Amino acid sequence: MAQPSPKVDEFLARAKRWQAEMAALRAIILSCPLQEDLKWHWPCYALQGSNVVLVHGFKEHFDALFFKGALLKDAKGLLVKPGEHHEGARQMRFTSLAEVAEKAADLRAYVKEAIAIEQAGLKVERKPGAAAAMPAELKAELAKDKALKAAFEALTPGRQRAYCLFIGSAKQPETRVARIAKWRPQILRGKGMAD
Repeated sequence: MAQPSPKVDEFLARAKRWQAEMAALRAIILSCPLQEDLKWHWPCYALQGSNVVLVHGFKEHFDALFFKGALLKDAKGLLVKPGEHHEGARQMRFTSLAEVAEKAADLRAYVKEAIAIEQAGLKVERKPGAAAAMPAELKAELAKDKALKAAFEALTPGRQRAYCLFIGSAKQPETRVARIAKWRPQILRGKGMAD
C-alpha cells in the first residue's frame, strides 16, 4: 500500500466539490504501489518519478486520468479521451460515490495495468503534430514586444502549441487579447500553461 501524502490530505480537506468521491478514488489508488503527491493542484500518483494517474474534478464529473491511457486495453470501454488534442491521456469518469464503488475493481485493474505499462517502459506514439495556427493577436503582440517574443520562442513546441490553441480558441478578438495579457507573465518566466 502506498503512503498517503499530507499535501493530498490538506487538498481533500479544502475541496468544495467531490470531496468524498475523490477520497474514495484515492483509497483505491493508494492500494497500489504508487507514490502520492500533489501536482498541478490535484492528487497525482507516480511510479519511480513517472506520473501514472491523476485524480481531478470538474463541474459535471470527477475522474482518474491515466497519462498513458491510450495504451490500456480498456476492454470494458470505460476510458474517455479528455479532448481532441490529447494523444495519450484517457479518463475514467465518475459522477457519484456509488459509481466509484461499482467500478472499484475495474479502476484497480486499470491502475495495475498502467503500472505494468510504466514498468515495461512503453511510450505513447505521438503523431507528428501540425503546428497550431498562431492567432493574429499573438503574432501582433510578439512583433511589438521583443522580450515576449524571445520568451515565447524559447518555450518548447508543445508549450507554444498549448498557448496558441488556448488563445486561438476564444471567439472574440478582445478575449484573445485579454488571454495574452493574462498569460504574459507566465510566458516571460519560461513556463507553460500547466507549469
